[in-house]
Amino acid sequence: MHASFLFLLVSTMGTSYATSSESVRRSVTALSAAELASFAPYTQFARAAYCGSDALKDWSCGEACDAVSDFEPTLVGGDGDDVQYFFVGYWPSEDAIVVGHEGTDPTQFESVLTDIDALQDNLDTDLFPGVSSDVYVHGGFRDAQASTASEILAEVQSLIESKGTDNLVVVGHSLGGALAELDGLFFALNIPSASINVVTYGTPRVGNLAFAELIDSETPNFKRINNKHDLIPILPGRGLGYVHPETEIHILEPGSAVACPGNDDATDSECQIETVPNILEGNIVDHLGPYEGIYIGTIFCY
Repeated sequence: MHASFLFLLVSTMGTSYATSSESVRRSVTALSAAELASFAPYTQFARAAYCGSDALKDWSCGEACDAVSDFEPTLVGGDGDDVQYFFVGYWPSEDAIVVGHEGTDPTQFESVLTDIDALQDNLDTDLFPGVSSDVYVHGGFRDAQASTASEILAEVQSLIESKGTDNLVVVGHSLGGALAELDGLFFALNIPSASINVVTYGTPRVGNLAFAELIDSETPNFKRINNKHDLIPILPGRGLGYVHPETEIHILEPGSAVACPGNDDATDSECQIETVPNILEGNIVDHLGPYEGIYIGTIFCY
């Protein structure tokens, strides 16, 4: 769900703003109605991740679960506080393994602490083999991803073996999107044969430029979807050394979205960094949606 006031306060320290002199203006590309509609199942998976262990275990989370009713959960974990809810399972209609992560629940203290632990640190090379010491990521996100990484990896590998597919989908919203972004890289390095599709929603910045470039090279099928004037995607500030990977999709209004060029330096007025140059220009309600008619958060588990 939406991030806390403390997260906003800490993360905006060092925020820098784009100007037309920072990079050459590059044009956006409008998405077709069919392209927008194709994201709906991923949005519902991200929504489902908020709905708690009991609902996830038997896939009874209401509209989100009904929208992808053939999904078969095989591993569910987390407590919604110290460890965000997560699920792993098989999606027969797409012959894919799906991993989903819950975002921040602002009523849960430990999940808020994860958000505000914004000092950068290196990734654990036992989990991310071969990653350079130049790569730095958000300390809270790093620790949260590490806490479930081995368990999730084992389940994914088991499903690859039992289902005979190497198609992998990773989704999440807000903090869950940050975990999905890290998971995408984690799977790419540990299961190099996998075809990985990462889709995140309202995701904050996760790491430095070296990390963003690593995401671009190792997980080319990565999409980060931002909604209207959501302010979470401009946090933590770029002045703190944070940079988004490429492939932003910005929803402008229902039925209208654009793909923005570059990683975090787009200068087109329709891209997030220009639409929301600082938190005063943002709207936290847009963080919840609608993402093409779908709202994401704990209160939308019905």
